[in-house]
Amino acid sequence: QVQLLESGGGLVQAGGSLRLSCAASGIILSVNAMGWYRQAPGKQRELVATITSGGNTNYADSVKGRFTVSRDNPKRTVYLQMNSLKPEDTAVYYCNADVWLSYSDRRDYWGQGTQVTVSS
Repeated sequence: QVQLLESGGGLVQAGGSLRLSCAASGIILSVNAMGWYRQAPGKQRELVATITSGGNTNYADSVKGRFTVSRDNPKRTVYLQMNSLKPEDTAVYYCNADVWLSYSDRRDYWGQGTQVTVSS
């Protein structure tokens, strides 16, 4: 069974930084794109940043220049470095991974979510 284990959330003041980590574990052939999404209270889940296995990245306009997504392929881990945090960044952050379990079985997985709270 594949699991995505997240860590690194917490409470920080505006202007501060946090780093999120998410590691994929289980019987996995390969991991394609990995990424981060977030959901604030009363809002829909939205994309924050994604990164392909080759290192190509995509960011939401609201986080460009402040957040950096990276990954360690051998460790099957994706990171999100968040700098210059704003109160509007407050949300539950979810890790996502597009995984090949075998050559014919490709699935999408989500982490359990980690709370990020930015105080003003």
